[in-house]
Amino acid sequence: MKKICLITTTRADFGIIKNLIHKLKENKKFKIKIIAGGSHFLKSFGKTISEIKKERIKIDHSIKLKAFKDDAKTIAKAFAETTYSTCLILKKISPDILIVVGDRYEILASVVAANFLRIPIAHLYGGEITEGSMDDSFRHSITKLSHVHFVANKVYRQRLIQLGESSKNIHVVGGLAADNISCLNFLSKKDLEKKLKLKFKKNNYVVNFHPETSKKNSTRVQIDTILKALQNFKNSNFIFTSPGFDLENNIISKRIKKLTREKKNIFFFKSLGQLKYFSLLKYSTGMIGNSSSGILEMPYFKKPSINLGTRQKGRLKSKSIINCSIEIGSIRKALTKLENKKNLKKINYSLPYGRSGAIKKIIKILENIKLNNLFIKKFQDKKLI
Repeated sequence: MKKICLITTTRADFGIIKNLIHKLKENKKFKIKIIAGGSHFLKSFGKTISEIKKERIKIDHSIKLKAFKDDAKTIAKAFAETTYSTCLILKKISPDILIVVGDRYEILASVVAANFLRIPIAHLYGGEITEGSMDDSFRHSITKLSHVHFVANKVYRQRLIQLGESSKNIHVVGGLAADNISCLNFLSKKDLEKKLKLKFKKNNYVVNFHPETSKKNSTRVQIDTILKALQNFKNSNFIFTSPGFDLENNIISKRIKKLTREKKNIFFFKSLGQLKYFSLLKYSTGMIGNSSSGILEMPYFKKPSINLGTRQKGRLKSKSIINCSIEIGSIRKALTKLENKKNLKKINYSLPYGRSGAIKKIIKILENIKLNNLFIKKFQDKKLI
């Protein structure tokens, strides 16, 4: 029996691995341990630890941040505390392998701790690029600290080979979005309106906007530009979710909350949970923002996304994604395009992250993988042209 540990630090990564956790727990070949940390315990981010509990997933160990301030010093301290706390927990658990997902600095802290303890790491979603975010560097760093790679596309596999990773340990499994969406029984439109306490209009947009952390002091100007552009569309609803656990996230939240008090068609939710969130995507007209959700999930609902700015620059995108600069005129033009039904019929919802089946592939690989000497890595050189 393999002892597997998984770490979740945000509502986003939990949404991605939730069904994988359930399937792993059902498998008698594995013993599963869960560590929860990061923003899950913070009230300002919706205290999303409740979403894990609703899924009846046992949290074996918790890493609770004492407080969070929107500045570099606090994040650096959180990184250090997460590294130390994870090290203590992993030493106690002594798993055969640690599974992590994504590109967060909290995850980077955890894999640093695992390396100190010589615990092999399996990483989901390596090889991707998001040029407008510091997460880009964190993701590549996690790759270099990991030993098994589950990637979403052949392009990402090739990128990991460029980083010197052994091709035999890189597995193309596709994205988990299709599996997660297919597992849900969606709320009806009426039930969703009741739960969200709002009435849908003809056009309803989900707005997910996060700081472009690779740029200094750009967040205030960007969110003000976006909000000003949206105010022209008075007959549409704009449903915002809270920005991620990043520097300058508080600037975005404050601006949106202020506008919700002034405009009846602007709504803000700290966290919706996967069922309400995916149900909202199903009934929405489209998505606006710079979240990976617009790229990884929205095409499966056959709904378009307006991808703002550079945060997701470099990521493989469906042909349904409309790339848009953060300028009032450009945003208004893109929204006007979406409100024309003739334009919507012409959109090609290609799926670069594949269809369902990723979870089965991951579990099969974990069942058969030999963990002996997996921790010892060799840099795979590639001939330079």
